[in-house]
Amino acid sequence: MSAPFEVVRHATARRIRLSIDPASGVARLVVPKRAALKPALAWAQGKVGWIAEQRARLPQPRPYVPGMVLTVADMALTIVWEAGSRRRIEVVGDTLSLSGPLDTLPRRVEAWLKRQALDRLAADTADYAASAGVTVSKVAIGDARGRWGSCAHDGVIRYSWRLILAPGWVRRATVAHEVAHRVHMNHAPAFHALVEQLYGGDPTPARAWLREHGAGLHWIGRSS
Repeated sequence: MSAPFEVVRHATARRIRLSIDPASGVARLVVPKRAALKPALAWAQGKVGWIAEQRARLPQPRPYVPGMVLTVADMALTIVWEAGSRRRIEVVGDTLSLSGPLDTLPRRVEAWLKRQALDRLAADTADYAASAGVTVSKVAIGDARGRWGSCAHDGVIRYSWRLILAPGWVRRATVAHEVAHRVHMNHAPAFHALVEQLYGGDPTPARAWLREHGAGLHWIGRSS
């Protein structure tokens, strides 16, 4: 990973701050809006050793290659590639089987994962929405690094597609959270009570799992 850092001018920041994004490894220097940039950059340059130390603690990249084991909706699948012209990806027993050009394998595997994610998340959302007596205008997926789901006022719910790589109980807790926002667009006690009711249990362990392991999901499919 490269040493340079990203500079962010922040309107409400009171001091310069340096952090590492655990999902990308990017070093981010936050600078108050009116602070002089040159001293801030000089200070950050002196933290190169700290940056390297923090990056060394990050999850390791896990590129899509033959032999890689992916956990997809609680199923461990080993990527198996063979020479041939078959373009379709198939689940065969405990394998994810495909052929075709080897250099297209990463793109095709990730596209397949996104399709699985959208299908599973849409089904989970429909189940919880029916239980809550609400409608959801659209379910969409993205790859946001800062959040696992969001619910808009127009009824569109968007999730990180990487939830398909998390345990099912974690994924479902996230879905229950977003569906509950169709009733309460806040985080008041009534909202949390509804999440627990829809989920059928305490969602706190799921949130803890994402805090501890969520960054690692963003390193799946990365080669560096």
